[in-house]
Amino acid sequence: MNKVILIGRLTKDPEMRTTASGVNSTTFTLAVNRNFTNQNGEREADFLNCVAWRRLAETIAKFCTKGSQVAVEGRIQTRSYDAQDGTKRYVTEIVVDNIDFVGTRRDNNTSSYNPTVNNNDNNFMESTPIDTTDLSTDPYEALGEEVALSDDDLPF
Repeated sequence: MNKVILIGRLTKDPEMRTTASGVNSTTFTLAVNRNFTNQNGEREADFLNCVAWRRLAETIAKFCTKGSQVAVEGRIQTRSYDAQDGTKRYVTEIVVDNIDFVGTRRDNNTSSYNPTVNNNDNNFMESTPIDTTDLSTDPYEALGEEVALSDDDLPF
């Protein structure tokens, strides 16, 4: 089984490209802290190259910026190519299948909407976030009247 789950921060803004056949891909580097400190008492991090494809690539490029904290689920993939100087180069990267925006809006400086997004999520782009950061007005007032519930209505 080839599965990886990581939580870290983007080291720079994601870069989206489109292939010749029109498929979008987004690459980014994720800094993931290690669970221990080095001999000097400093925490070290691993810097992992990640790639996402299609709609997920568009979502990451749109909502993530440098410093965004995300949880990434995917698989490790190694590929090789011949460089211009004739040498064979190897690349190991995380192919992202799902992403979850785990930081707060203040931490990420992105949308207040914190969904889990994956390549099978066809409704994400059509979703409308509710902004809960402005406490001067009720963010739920547009949803209608209050619903009265009794203890008998609750499933627990």
